Amino acid sequence: MEMHAVSPETEALVDEVLRYARERMLFTAVPLDRPMPVAELERLAGASVRREGLGARRALGVFEHVLAPACLSTDHPGYLSFIPSAPTKAALAFDLVVSASAIYGGSWMEGAGAVYAENEVLRWLADEFGLPRTAGGVFVQGGTIGNLSALVTARDEARRRAHAQGRPSPERWAVVCSAEAHSSIASAAAVMDVDVVAARVDDQGRLTGDAVAEALAGREASVFAIVATAGTTNFGIVDDIATIAEVADAAGIWLHVDGAYGLAAMLAPSTRHLFAGVERADSLIVDPHKWLFAPFDACALLYRRPATALAAHTQKAEYLDTLTESADWNPSDLGIQLTRRARGLPLWFSLAVHGTDHYRLAIEDAVTKARLLAAEIDRRPGLSLVREPDLSVVVFRRDGWSQSDYESWSDALLDQQKAFVVPSSCAGEPVLRIAIISPLTTIELLWEILDSLS
Repeated sequence: MEMHAVSPETEALVDEVLRYARERMLFTAVPLDRPMPVAELERLAGASVRREGLGARRALGVFEHVLAPACLSTDHPGYLSFIPSAPTKAALAFDLVVSASAIYGGSWMEGAGAVYAENEVLRWLADEFGLPRTAGGVFVQGGTIGNLSALVTARDEARRRAHAQGRPSPERWAVVCSAEAHSSIASAAAVMDVDVVAARVDDQGRLTGDAVAEALAGREASVFAIVATAGTTNFGIVDDIATIAEVADAAGIWLHVDGAYGLAAMLAPSTRHLFAGVERADSLIVDPHKWLFAPFDACALLYRRPATALAAHTQKAEYLDTLTESADWNPSDLGIQLTRRARGLPLWFSLAVHGTDHYRLAIEDAVTKARLLAAEIDRRPGLSLVREPDLSVVVFRRDGWSQSDYESWSDALLDQQKAFVVPSSCAGEPVLRIAIISPLTTIELLWEILDSLS
């Protein structure tokens, strides 16, 4: 093998970047940080992209001391809004290896080893979710791309079935979901130019089979997919997947389960029962960068019958023939993508290092803390729980507070660098929402946050 000398400048650049990455990964106290106004960033960072370049040390200095502190750290124990991230150190470190290795993860021919490892993780997830041995899938960018890829596959399958049965395709296809479904479902529908039929939810906020049957009445020929949610983003509510699956089976309609946040809780013994019926899904997603302790960005997309995805997504071109004809498994044929990094490898490495039992314990820990937090809110005067948590999202209110009160309190909490908790809303009323993911989020911190509301 021909070896090329590495310049001192390149060595210094790599050393500087690795120094920063090492320090950031080994922080014992991760900074929460805060956003900055554009004018302040312009003043501090200045023009960093210029003809002559800044050099490695200065460029990294701009990032380390100006740009990074203007980004919230989603892995901070006090980052409790939206859905936090809590990647393991193993997953973070291996993400550097994935980038440094210049692996193309789109085809078996070019990345067989990486694809094999990713498939091992996907097989583990499929087994956990009760899917058959024939199931398989791909890691895509995030839940939005995962949901879109699955729905494109579902519509393609519906078109093929209608054609095989000699039926014309409807003028407008439609997908059925609840009003609580993630915004990416409506986004996917807009991209696909299909209708969304919003089914009612029960008094617990769940979509049920009866509501789906109601929404389907008279539309069976035009509905190509039913979407159930396994852990809504705002409340962590798990739809009644088992009864929805009954209706989907009876109507012969594709069932997709959006479990981007919540489906990981199937790994926890205390919440596994909530997901009965997932094993009957035609496709599903779960985001490892949420509750499976992987870095951004990774969504595991699984199909009961991967051949349906291959038919919908395999791109055809002369320059791709070699890849397509010689493939054992091309990840890029299973979703809306061609070029892809091997984004499942950091999760694979972390699982290989720590074992799956540690993942079960960490997820169970978050569920337990959410229940303790809910009980403490119920105990404290002036605070009211909106609903008992299904998973690890706790929604509550401070009695008598307006939207501006919540916003002022939230801003003060962030200014103190204690926590990031922004207001949400429920039925038009402002509420507070705490999402617990990180094992480093302590009961003491949660109690401190409640104390600050008094």
